[in-house]
Amino acid sequence: MLSRKISGFLFVLFFASALALIFINFTQSNFSTMSATLNVYGKPIEMCCSDPVTGFYRDGKCITGPDDYGTHIVCAKVTTEFLEYSKSKGNDLITCRPEYSFPGLKDGDCWCLCISRWLEAKQNGVAPPINLKATHQKALEYVDIETLEGYSVE
Repeated sequence: MLSRKISGFLFVLFFASALALIFINFTQSNFSTMSATLNVYGKPIEMCCSDPVTGFYRDGKCITGPDDYGTHIVCAKVTTEFLEYSKSKGNDLITCRPEYSFPGLKDGDCWCLCISRWLEAKQNGVAPPINLKATHQKALEYVDIETLEGYSVE
């Protein structure tokens, strides 16, 4: 009877320890990923915009993660041309949508754009300029640095 209780206790202790290790590892890996996010130059990513607050995570930075299916990694200074183009493609970035905490954008605002929309706009001659210090390094998986530098606001 006593050995059964000890076995049960050891099982619970082992199970709880395993869960604790998994939680610690998950927390540390997510923290290090978020804190070590780099821009296209391999430096810590800079703030894109805090007024209006941009970013998939609404933290002002063009940081991506597993839930960001649009890959919002390009820090763009939007133009009227681009905004009208995006609206014509079904993504209205002009209209205020308070239910999504979205203020609506105007010419000159900075915003984290989906890399696919920015590339599409580039192909159609309406890509807005971008802040490379605030553009996520993942952009280099889609386009070369020379092309990005050609659109740099710096």
